[in-house]
Amino acid sequence: MLALVAGLWAGLTQAEEATPLPAPLEMGSRLNSAATDIRVIEPHLSVKQPTAVTYRGWPAKAVLDSVLGKGWRAKGVDVEVRALDGYVSRIPNQRFERYQAYFVSEIVGQSLFEVDNLEQNEKRIPLGPWYLVWDNTQSAALQAEGGTYWPYQAAQVRISTERQKALMPPRLAVSWQSASELTHQHCLSCHRANGFGGDKKPIDLAEVVRGMRQNEFTRWVLSPSRIKPDTTMPALQPRLDPAARERSAREIYRYLRALSAATDGTKH
Repeated sequence: MLALVAGLWAGLTQAEEATPLPAPLEMGSRLNSAATDIRVIEPHLSVKQPTAVTYRGWPAKAVLDSVLGKGWRAKGVDVEVRALDGYVSRIPNQRFERYQAYFVSEIVGQSLFEVDNLEQNEKRIPLGPWYLVWDNTQSAALQAEGGTYWPYQAAQVRISTERQKALMPPRLAVSWQSASELTHQHCLSCHRANGFGGDKKPIDLAEVVRGMRQNEFTRWVLSPSRIKPDTTMPALQPRLDPAARERSAREIYRYLRALSAATDGTKH
């Protein structure tokens, strides 16, 4: 398993200006500090009840300062974390000021660094070389988010400023801002919209919705396993009540339709 992860890391397509994260054995000497233990409610295991796991790693802000310099802290910047499997998590930098995050590389007391991703029907998923976790034990809001902004197999980071331009183009009304953020948070680590997003399943959702009715889209995102039983796509906001989930699905659909109309005939 470790050989497989190493091979994937070595063969990762380099994103423009992306910077590789140091190997776990190098991180301590680079930061001149020992790894720390962090106990979190592991979202990928906490489907029926909260499940705590203790990881070992380094504070994310210290890692990012070391790898990216202070530029990642500038206004309007996202921290882009690129994973071995094409997953791209673009995290608003103010989130790192609001919540404490860690880049971790091992599970305390276990020889294997892997997790069962229950919501995506995946078992024994390698987490290395790095897994970004959040100190959520005292935060109901973070626990309700599930695995959003918890990228595993993280190998590269970069400063990203493309989100606003791609998801809120000039022809799109500013009233769609909150819907664009909702779509970004829950859909665009794997998928894309107006050329922006992840590489794991890089279909462009702004194009997909052109041929979908709203009820088709909401069924797909609320219960993807009912549409495709072997899918690895997680359900949208599964920890919220049904009415709130339905509202989010409709908001994302309408935003994507508006984005499609605003960018018709153009490319980002």
